[in-house]
Amino acid sequence: MTTPPHRVQTALITGASSGIGAALADQFARAGFNLVLVARSGGRLQTLADRLTMSHGVKTWPVASDLSDADAPQRLAAAMRRARRPIDVLVNCAGVLHTGAFSGIGLALQRSMIDLNIIGLTAMVAEFAPAMAARGQGRILNVASIAAFQPVPSLAVYAATKAYVLSLTESLSEEFKGTGVSFTALCPGITATQMLSSAAAEREALAGLPDFLIGDADEVAQQGYEACMRGDVICVPGWVNQAVTTAGRAAPKWLLRRFSGAIVRRLR
Repeated sequence: MTTPPHRVQTALITGASSGIGAALADQFARAGFNLVLVARSGGRLQTLADRLTMSHGVKTWPVASDLSDADAPQRLAAAMRRARRPIDVLVNCAGVLHTGAFSGIGLALQRSMIDLNIIGLTAMVAEFAPAMAARGQGRILNVASIAAFQPVPSLAVYAATKAYVLSLTESLSEEFKGTGVSFTALCPGITATQMLSSAAAEREALAGLPDFLIGDADEVAQQGYEACMRGDVICVPGWVNQAVTTAGRAAPKWLLRRFSGAIVRRLR
């Protein structure tokens, strides 16, 4: 009897065109994974796909898709089935952030964060996790934030969406125990990405943050990749962020609210 050829594993990464998503794509490519790269920007995705194929010799399939569209996750999963391309690792990195007073942002922008950060991510998990469990193996890495651990005035809806991502990940890590599917929440702090640049444009005080508070996307991605492959449930990169999240879980909620409010008022 001949031994079947070894199948190269495939990672599907959303939000892959820039920032932490692109850095995670590089980590998985270095490890020899074939990649399905998903983002709204088809041009940037193709450039990244070509670079990763040339640098690491992996197969890459760029897919331009807006996951805030209610039908997009279902269409993406159906396309993977038609291509007979099982997904071994799902990385949910697509997300959006808008900063400012709740009453000043407007419902449309608030809804855009909920649609992508919560509904889109949940739909992706729902489309791919059952198939992983049926095969008896798979990994899901959900990118949350240290904002998930405490209330953040002026980032109220964004922080709430990331708290949802963290809670969902922790819950599913237990629900899927014994199926061979692991769930990891990557909770970075402020990271040097296009998202930070956009937020700083909306809120001038963010541009003056000290360097030690700003993480490097490649370092965040490396720690997230390693945590995902170990099956860790929560990964908080950086000692400053770890201190903040530890304090956030230990301190009374009323104290966290007052502290967060005081910080935000000083940044105005």
